Amino acid sequence: MNALFDRQWQALLAQRPDCAALTAQVRQQFEDVYARRHRQFDVWLAAIETLALPEQWQQTLDAPIIAAQAAGLDEAAIAECARLLMPWRKGPFQLGGLALDCEWRSDMKYQRLLDAGLDVKGRQVLDVGTGNGYFLYRLLGSGADLAVGLDPSWHYFVQFLFLQKFMRQPRAAFLPLTLNEAPLSGFDCTLCMGVLYHRRDPIAFIGQLRDTLKRGGQLVLETLVVEGDSQSVYMPAGRYAGMHNVWFLPSVAALERWLVRLDFTIEHSGQPVPTTAAEQRRTAFMTSYSLSEFLQEAAEQGLHEPSPQRAIVIARKD
Repeated sequence: MNALFDRQWQALLAQRPDCAALTAQVRQQFEDVYARRHRQFDVWLAAIETLALPEQWQQTLDAPIIAAQAAGLDEAAIAECARLLMPWRKGPFQLGGLALDCEWRSDMKYQRLLDAGLDVKGRQVLDVGTGNGYFLYRLLGSGADLAVGLDPSWHYFVQFLFLQKFMRQPRAAFLPLTLNEAPLSGFDCTLCMGVLYHRRDPIAFIGQLRDTLKRGGQLVLETLVVEGDSQSVYMPAGRYAGMHNVWFLPSVAALERWLVRLDFTIEHSGQPVPTTAAEQRRTAFMTSYSLSEFLQEAAEQGLHEPSPQRAIVIARKD
C-alpha cells in the first residue's frame, strides 16, 4: 500500500521538493482512504500487475488519441484487462492494437482549452478531478513540466495505473485524494473541469482552488452553465443530465462575479458550448446509460430543464 503512495508522491517531489513538508500529512490521508478503498480495487490491481509488457515504447501525448505502441504485445491480455476496468469515461486511448473508446471525447474539451489560449509549456499544473488521467498526459504533451491529478475515485486511480504501464511518464502523478486531504499549493496553473457543479458550496471550493496557485497563477474552470446575467444561478430539483449530485449551475456572468469577488482577474471567458452525443455517448467500453438516454428520460418525465452546456473561464490569481 505504501508503495502505491510512494510512487506517486515521489513523482511529484521530483519536480516539487518543497512539497516534502506535506509528506506525513498526505501519507496519513492516503492510508485512511486506502482502508476504505473500492472493494474491487485489489482485484483490479492484481490484473494490472500480471500484464507482461515490453520495456521499449513509442508514446504519443500531443494528439487527440493518446497512444502507446510496442512490439510483441499480448493484445488479448491488454483488452481483457481494459474490459475488467470498465466503464471508461475519459479518453480516447490507443494501446497497441486496442482502440479504447471512452464515453467522453475528452479530446474535444482539451481542444477547447487550447482554443482558449491555454499554454502550459514549462509549467507545473494541478488537475483537480482529473478522472483517469487523460488530461495529465495531454498536459505533458503540451509541454508541462509536471502534471499532478487529484481525484478521490479508486476506479479512476486504477485506470491511471493501468495507463501508466504503457505511458511510463515520470512527470505525471495521481493521488486518489481530495483537496481537503491533499492541500497542495504553489502551482503555476490549476485545472478544474466538470467538478464545480458537484460542490454544495462552490464559492468556498473556488477559494480552495485559489490556494493551490502561486501569485499570478492561472485557474482554468470548465463547468456546466446556464443562460442569464450575473445573478442567474440554477439549482436542479433532483437529477440533472443523469447526475444526482448537481447543485449550482451559474451563468458565465455569475461565475465571473464569483471569481472577481475572490480576487481573480478574468483572462478568458468562453461562450457556452452545448454538450451533445458527439462528445458524450455509449461505447464498447462504457455500455450503460449516457447523455442521449438521460435526456430522453427527462423528456418522457416532462422535466423542463435547461439543456446541458459548458463554458471555460480562465482567471489569474492576483
